[in-house]
Amino acid sequence: MKKLITLLLLVSGLPPNNSIGQENQPAYTIHSHNDYEQPIPFWTAYYAKAGSIEVDIYLEMGQILVGHDKEDLRPEKTIQALYLDPIRQQLKQHNGWLGGDSSYRVQFLVDIKSPTNPCLDTLIAVLKTYPEIIGSKQVQIVLSGNKPPVADFGKYPVFILYDGLPWEKYDPSITNRVPLLSANLRKYTSWNGKGIIPATERAALEKVIRETHQLGKKIRFWNAPDFINAWYELGKLGVDYMNTDHVTELAGFIQKFKNSTFINMQPASVVYQPSYKTDGIKKAPKNIILLIGDGMGLAHIHAGYTANFNKLNLYQFRATGLSRTSSYDSYITDSAPGSTAFSAGIKTNNRAVGVDHTGVAVPLLPVFMKAKGKKTAVITTGDVSDATPADFYAHQSERNSSEAILKDLAKEPIDLLMGAGQTNFPSIIKEALPEFKLAETVSALSPTASGKWIVLEERAGKSILRGRGNWAVEAFQKGLQFLSGNTKGFLLVQEGAQIDNGGHNNHLPTLVTELLDFDQVVKAALEFADKDGETLVIVTADHETGGLTLVNGDPAKGSVSGHFSTNDHTATPVPVFAYGPRSYLFTGVYENTAVHHKIKEALK
Repeated sequence: MKKLITLLLLVSGLPPNNSIGQENQPAYTIHSHNDYEQPIPFWTAYYAKAGSIEVDIYLEMGQILVGHDKEDLRPEKTIQALYLDPIRQQLKQHNGWLGGDSSYRVQFLVDIKSPTNPCLDTLIAVLKTYPEIIGSKQVQIVLSGNKPPVADFGKYPVFILYDGLPWEKYDPSITNRVPLLSANLRKYTSWNGKGIIPATERAALEKVIRETHQLGKKIRFWNAPDFINAWYELGKLGVDYMNTDHVTELAGFIQKFKNSTFINMQPASVVYQPSYKTDGIKKAPKNIILLIGDGMGLAHIHAGYTANFNKLNLYQFRATGLSRTSSYDSYITDSAPGSTAFSAGIKTNNRAVGVDHTGVAVPLLPVFMKAKGKKTAVITTGDVSDATPADFYAHQSERNSSEAILKDLAKEPIDLLMGAGQTNFPSIIKEALPEFKLAETVSALSPTASGKWIVLEERAGKSILRGRGNWAVEAFQKGLQFLSGNTKGFLLVQEGAQIDNGGHNNHLPTLVTELLDFDQVVKAALEFADKDGETLVIVTADHETGGLTLVNGDPAKGSVSGHFSTNDHTATPVPVFAYGPRSYLFTGVYENTAVHHKIKEALK
């Protein structure tokens, strides 16, 4: 777990160092293809921080006009009005820089459509009236299209550079005038951008890219697929300029890349191999362990599996099902009714904790457990009064009623509650919950502790990225130690609370690290179940958060990339995993309320 903490300090931008790999952000630059067709020529690319802007030019009536075809040309659409004037404006406004970011540079790729001359001579004459541009290190003018012959490259002013071809040879005297090589992607592959590039075609692309880079030059492919999967695949090949007509979309993709990509720089977390000796036997279990990954959907789980080099404890289960998560009053649930379904076996309203849709308190699972002589512990990597843990001991119509929720502990058979708390919780516990002893750390709960306990530890509420460490597994083991002395068994409920945060924030590094941390609790549960022989382990989620889809990954590198469709919950069914006696009860597709009733059925 220490390795896991270290690796995601890296991804989050925290110390100790910058060793997360180049894929933390795409290495390529946006090339605004046919930029004059953008909603606002130049400015769309400028605000997207495009590093290369392409324009097609014609010499008509003595003017350099911009357009794709001659019929598109308009007298007002001159290269000066659309490009040179705005570029000069930015250089003057920012004292020689193109903007506030002094590292921002632009390659101005001018594709000559008219015969080379007199078009090129006219262009050079125009450019010479813009000394701020031709003398700037922030702007690079590169000719493409009807360029002069290679032998004549050196005859033109030094501020004129050239777009080369991979198969052309350039004399040492002028090779520094050729910073870029461009080619039609279709020369190398018929790939349409979907799926992966066929191996032989990929090899041809890798070869031309490698040879270009060996020459110290950059490469661009035109006529390339232009959408998210293509951006991933071409980027992985090492393309330097991503040819796009979708400048704003590609800029958004790049901006989100750090948050939507995770790369595991450490060895895989250990996965336990269950014995399956008691899995599916028909004997009633003595103990129930219910693990709830808040917001955890199948894509979240598979992201963790991919990032952990195709290893995951959650994928060791044989008995699996699907839970439909809607609440009483909404197609899309929140956590409060999502976990009330597990604790009470009913559908209730969004925001309601342990009450039915009319606000009436309902019996919760710990009451059923007490009637059977079993103890109950509730653990969370969040606030103990948050909706999911509260669903197992509180009865409130509003999930934000933290003080009232905590006071409800006085009436419920909870023996151990562990997680983070609010600053006023210790005083509330002292005044309203005198039967509970309070500890400030998990380690302070002694192996011989008896009676009722609440552990409020600040570390529990931190994310893995912010230093929670191995708290979840430590708390789980303490919970087992506390409960195992009860001869009639126990219910242990533990929430992986912050998987949900990763989904809400559309932040894959948070999501994956929280998932992998939760998976280590799953490992500990499976190990205990095998050792004990009388424990049923159930792992599920209250809902899915973020609408995550996985759009790229490489298990060999521990890298995975995703796309979020929302920053809220979704109605997507969530998986249910079960291991141990009567695990077969949890297979199939059912409402989330069925989890409650299946637990009761298993204990009969």
